Amino acid sequence: MGFLEALKQKIPTERVSTNETILQQHSSDESYHTPHLPDVVLFPENTEEVSQIVKLADEWEVPVVSYGLGTSLEGSMIPHNGGIMIDFTLMNKIIEVRPEDFLVKIQPGVTRTQLEKELRKYGLFFPVDPGADATLGGMAATNASGTTSVKYGIMRDNVRDLEVVLPNGNVIHTGNLAAKSSSGYHLNGLFVGSEGTLGCFTELTLKVHGIPEHNMAGRAAFDTIEHAVEAVINVLQAGIPVARVELVDEQSMRQINAFSDTDYKEVPTLFFEFHGNEAGLEQDVVFTKEIIEDCNCREFAFESDTAGRNRLWEARHNAAYAYLHGNPGKKQMVTDVCLPISELAGAIKDARDAVDSSGLLGGIVGHVGDGNYHILLMVDAENPEDIKKANVVNERIVQYALTRGGTCTGEHGVGIGKQKYQRQEHGGALDVMQAIKATIDPKGLFNPGKVVDIKS
Repeated sequence: MGFLEALKQKIPTERVSTNETILQQHSSDESYHTPHLPDVVLFPENTEEVSQIVKLADEWEVPVVSYGLGTSLEGSMIPHNGGIMIDFTLMNKIIEVRPEDFLVKIQPGVTRTQLEKELRKYGLFFPVDPGADATLGGMAATNASGTTSVKYGIMRDNVRDLEVVLPNGNVIHTGNLAAKSSSGYHLNGLFVGSEGTLGCFTELTLKVHGIPEHNMAGRAAFDTIEHAVEAVINVLQAGIPVARVELVDEQSMRQINAFSDTDYKEVPTLFFEFHGNEAGLEQDVVFTKEIIEDCNCREFAFESDTAGRNRLWEARHNAAYAYLHGNPGKKQMVTDVCLPISELAGAIKDARDAVDSSGLLGGIVGHVGDGNYHILLMVDAENPEDIKKANVVNERIVQYALTRGGTCTGEHGVGIGKQKYQRQEHGGALDVMQAIKATIDPKGLFNPGKVVDIKS
């Protein structure tokens, strides 16, 4: 009996696909990296089926790659070695909401907006917002963060427990329901961000928060990037509890206005949001205004009604789509780095110079409250010269970050795009990571060639 026939003994035939269209749909993500077809796509419905699939893959030594919605940006789930693609979209149940504990238990295929809709019934919300309507399993796999990380933290801060199917098919839990623990190694921290190289997530227990009594959003325009970053540092140093603070550069504001039909000033701009009670927010807003005016703010406008806030954040979230819409036929290369906030202004200025020198159209946006920024570059994916120029820009911003105590990726993940920087960033610690990978996945079957190359 062949491998496919053996699979169909474990999974109903209608959820085992070698259809060319299905394989094609699972061959790429939203990055510019070269697609590759898996050999088969499976659609499990529960943990037991995932365990059976993995045990069979281990027996036959077939690679296994996990798939959520394919929104990754560094080639994290492209199956370059073929093999099995496990699509978790049918495992999309919200298992349990525990409002008194501020926890929710879900399957990995649950999407961010699906969870948001369910939690709203309980007066709760999940804060990690990477922009895309990604699956929570995928967000945990890449340690996603996004616009609210400055106040609420990143995925690693909001995962209380994971159910994981290991490469040998065994099922473990990495945590528990308690708010803290001093027991054992911190396996949540190890598996979150492992990008499917150590196991398949089949259940997640997440920390959630009460919906704030009041929200207020604002937009502050500056003459220079340096003034904008200075304003962020001063606001944070003042202890103002900012929920979001996003930087959008001049070029990106131009794209946003064209796409979103807005008339914002086309200069470096900060997008703010504050959460809290009404009296406290009024004080925060007044204090923030005083601080940023000292940083040569040209315009400061606040939105307190829901429609105005939604319009503001929709414009920010649509920055990437604005570039795509304004440049038909081009593909987007999106890269990110993260630095100490004190180094951010210099990093963004150097990044702007790198983009301008490349001759490519591109913009800079970022979660400046935690030192993370992104470059959006428009390239012709079929033109090797464009790809070469984009890689030069990427190399420059990564090297700038690494030489100043930063990281090659703040939230997009390593995948294959940032793997070459792992030795430079981690030094001898990479040997420890390789040892962990070799111990948990000795045959190298889980998402091979990604994150940590055990052959290097």
